[in-house]
Amino acid sequence: MESQGWCAHFLKRVAGLSRGKKVRTPPSHLIAPCRKLFFPLPYPYLYMHEMPKAYEPQQFEDDTYARWEQSGAFIPENLSDFETREPYTIVVPPPNATGTLHIGHATMLAIEDSLIRYQRMNGKRALWVPGTDHAALATQNKVEKDIFKAEGVTRHDLGRDELLRRIDAFVESKRDRIKFQFRKMGASLDWSREAFTLDAPRSLAVRTVFKKMYDDGLIYRGNRVINWCSRCASTLSDDEVESKTRTATLYFFKYDRAFPITIASTQPETKLGDTAVAVHPSDERYAAFVNKNFTVAFGGVGGAALTLRVIADHAVEKEFGTGALGVTPAHSMVDYQMSLQHDLPLAHIIGEDGRMTEAAGHEYAGLTTNEAREKVVAWLRAERLIEKEEEIEQNVPICSRCDTEIIPLPKLQWFVAVNKKFKFQQSSRHAVVGIAAGAEVTLKETMRHVVATDQISIIPERFGKTYFHWIENLRDWCISRQIWYGHRIPVWYCASCPDPIVSTDEVVVCPTCSGAVAQDPDVLDTWFSSGTWTFSTLGWPNDNGDLATYHPTDVLETGYDILACWVSRMILLTTYALGEVPFRTVYLHGLVRDADGRKMSKSIGNVIDPLDVAPKYGTDAVRLALLLGQTPGNDSRMSEEKIAGFRNFTNKLWNISRYIFSQVVGSGTYQRLITESDLTNAELTTLDKWILSRFAAVARAFSEAIEKFEFSRAGEVLRDFTWNEFADWYLEGAKVEGGKHDVLHYVLQNLLKLWHPYMPFVTEVIWQSAYARGADDFLMVASWPDYGAMALYPEAEREFERAQRVITAVRAMRSDFGVPASAVVPVTVVSPKYAPVLAEQKLVIERLGRCTLLFADAAPDGQLASVIEEGVVAIPRIEAAGSPDAAIRLATERDEVAHYIEAVRAKLSNDEFVGRAPAAVVERERAKLDEAVERLGIIDARLGRGG
Repeated sequence: MESQGWCAHFLKRVAGLSRGKKVRTPPSHLIAPCRKLFFPLPYPYLYMHEMPKAYEPQQFEDDTYARWEQSGAFIPENLSDFETREPYTIVVPPPNATGTLHIGHATMLAIEDSLIRYQRMNGKRALWVPGTDHAALATQNKVEKDIFKAEGVTRHDLGRDELLRRIDAFVESKRDRIKFQFRKMGASLDWSREAFTLDAPRSLAVRTVFKKMYDDGLIYRGNRVINWCSRCASTLSDDEVESKTRTATLYFFKYDRAFPITIASTQPETKLGDTAVAVHPSDERYAAFVNKNFTVAFGGVGGAALTLRVIADHAVEKEFGTGALGVTPAHSMVDYQMSLQHDLPLAHIIGEDGRMTEAAGHEYAGLTTNEAREKVVAWLRAERLIEKEEEIEQNVPICSRCDTEIIPLPKLQWFVAVNKKFKFQQSSRHAVVGIAAGAEVTLKETMRHVVATDQISIIPERFGKTYFHWIENLRDWCISRQIWYGHRIPVWYCASCPDPIVSTDEVVVCPTCSGAVAQDPDVLDTWFSSGTWTFSTLGWPNDNGDLATYHPTDVLETGYDILACWVSRMILLTTYALGEVPFRTVYLHGLVRDADGRKMSKSIGNVIDPLDVAPKYGTDAVRLALLLGQTPGNDSRMSEEKIAGFRNFTNKLWNISRYIFSQVVGSGTYQRLITESDLTNAELTTLDKWILSRFAAVARAFSEAIEKFEFSRAGEVLRDFTWNEFADWYLEGAKVEGGKHDVLHYVLQNLLKLWHPYMPFVTEVIWQSAYARGADDFLMVASWPDYGAMALYPEAEREFERAQRVITAVRAMRSDFGVPASAVVPVTVVSPKYAPVLAEQKLVIERLGRCTLLFADAAPDGQLASVIEEGVVAIPRIEAAGSPDAAIRLATERDEVAHYIEAVRAKLSNDEFVGRAPAAVVERERAKLDEAVERLGIIDARLGRGG
């Protein structure tokens, strides 16, 4: 009954749309039965006789996406001849399940969907796997804050099970929202393979990798100094730590009057936990004290009794401070490394709550670190131990989640050993080249090898240096977190047995003594689970056929800001677990900033929500605004004005199609797809050959640019062709020559194909309006234009370009000398060599130049003239042309052109620019300079003639 009611409404809806009215859209799940009942072909066929004057995306986008999804075309196994297609795979970087998609996610979707649609149309078995990330720490923090704000209770009041129940409900609601946003952006994802980093298949993969690494001795539990956030009450990996700059006081002081060495520190409260003083081995000032022990009473009565050994270590900077460093092994990463080399004890003086412990002395226990600092400094001053103070700029480590200052603490944690040798297990399908099966390697070595040998390419190349630098400084990876939400560490402990039980399955009783067991309370670092993303989403460790077919994936596209924390982790875990690389190419996009180059921020109020602007301007306009101007690794700028400009271009493509369809109403011929063979024996004009040859070149340039991940250049090439060559030149010229319908539709059909990866909605609607042969004949599965088989007409290109130069010269003179737009002026062309060629284009020149064309051996006396490659183009001097205003305009333009020439020459004389810029960019600048110099000569000639 529901579908019947909507079918009646559907008829009214189609009728309303054909008159350009806005009417309510039926639910997507009822669209299919409505169509099947009333129309054997999709409803846009009704537009073949009258397309609305303007494209209104909100009337089409939801229906179009629903039809794509219902067709099953997003699933590669449903594509025609899928068995013979070469696989092409992308797994979507899973957005956090803590909120909604932002403009950076929209950039990711636009780029990846363009690649998938392009490869699908190129005959690839294109798979794009969707998914979301549970984002353990961020998600738990968000839910805990909401609960405390609403109920005033903490997680400890609720208990683990209740908190997890509430988090699961929160995440499920957010995941639905994110999936809705994916669809709104037109993402052609295979929803049948949707994954979640905390679902059952991914959990099995995580436990399997953990056990394998544990069995290989690569995962261990030990006391180490780690990054601790007192607000999040959890450890953090190095990649989850950021830094901020602040002004600090550097105090120069001695521990007591008898101590022979002055040290310098910005945190004198931490000196309550010092166990040594370090100096550089070559520093002669302190050579006599090395290896000696001193006992001091630091901090006054109730302070700490310290035993300090003077050690020599190359990590000390002789030039900083006094060249002597108080060593606090329990609360400094650098100092902790020294303690391992020099066998120093650890004094744990700061607790997990950020307050001083009893080990700091009873007068300091319970104080915050800031309070303890004030107390220590006051004591140092009272004892006259401070020698001097300096104000310095200092980088302070902070939590990337909540901005709380990080406290290095010694804790019992789980780690991945990145420098320990293991026997490499080579893949039998896609082996890592250069590492033999069974070779003794470390995780760091395999991570470096696959990028250094170009088995993984990083775009842009400069981020390869960032990657290698990160590897060189990589320490053992702390993978345990003291929170409740996430992958619980798959380790159980039996009170009666000494060894932990590591298992991929739930352990109920001890397998050794059948005694009771307790699971480790910690959860794994989120990056550990997301590090398995490329292979866990394809079924590993089970064999469902996907892994063998679709792995390694082809491209990982993500932001450059997570190169270290995520991209590198995937390389680490995939090369270890599978013996193959996770992806062939890493494409890194930059941040999306506002029109002024500022980072988008809610506090500034400059955030652009893709779901806010898409209904207003259309999803295609948003995608174009994100893709054009997008260069790898560089930040881009975004504004509503930019999106509005691309909305205008979307309408331009719509109106081009509308005009072409209007030329053949009733003939029915435009429903036929035109092929190259249809044009082989056709009588083509020079204008026809020119546009066909130009389109072949553009199709090649566009395709090659996408293959090189040059998304902006590809779009700019195609936009210029569409708006300039096809619309402004060919369509206008065809109105004179009566352009052939087959040429019009051949170019439009293939132009829609080229634009489809960037603008999927409007191109699909236009395609369905005229070219689809059935309900499931989608543009998204059409074949990519075979530019290699397209005819090239270089002579026709040269001939029509000559006509273009004449028209351009006429238009320039009309503009320069104020000729009214409505006036048809006589134009004399002096071109003995090219007059016959130009005569063939006479009608087009007259139409587009608003003139009558004459050929002569010389320009009439007193006329205004322009010198072009073909000769001289002249128009009569009219009163407006000789007016003072015209002279002023020319003089003003001359100044602008002269300044421009000076600026370009300065750029080209800059050795750094010429040396670092791509050769193509330098050549374009030189071409611009030549054009400007030529233009300056023309202006000078006109001014000399009194114009």
